[in-house]
Amino acid sequence: MQTDLWNYCLKVYALPGIEHACLSLQSQGLDVCLLLCAAWLEHRRVACDEARFESLKACAEPWQRDVVQPLRRLRTQWREAAMHDDELSALRGLIKGLELEAERTLLRRLEAASQNWLPTQSNEHCDWLNTMISGVEHPDHGALQTLRAAINPA
Repeated sequence: MQTDLWNYCLKVYALPGIEHACLSLQSQGLDVCLLLCAAWLEHRRVACDEARFESLKACAEPWQRDVVQPLRRLRTQWREAAMHDDELSALRGLIKGLELEAERTLLRRLEAASQNWLPTQSNEHCDWLNTMISGVEHPDHGALQTLRAAINPA
């Protein structure tokens, strides 16, 4: 099992259906980096409580707002034009690389914020994913189940 958050995310994201599930939840306003961190913590059986959840959100929100999202907006704005302009397409590729590096940096920050949280003996208080979607009005439960199945394979 991969223990660091970045490698865990790479492994999980590559599983069938996970990319689609994450993008579906992202379209509902969820932060995929936080979502994958929640999956990692749940997989590791780290207890979830409001203070920990708020700590992770406080870590992620400014970075998402100020770094990741502006890069993502620029990349998506250039999508159509880049199909007909090789130079713009190359620049768009660089922006995509910066966006991925910004997400990797965020995952390192989330891992550092949670590094002292030890696994618990019980799964009773480890439902990070449900805590993540608690503020979403009509969450995509199918996407959530896909993600949960990847965390806890039968």
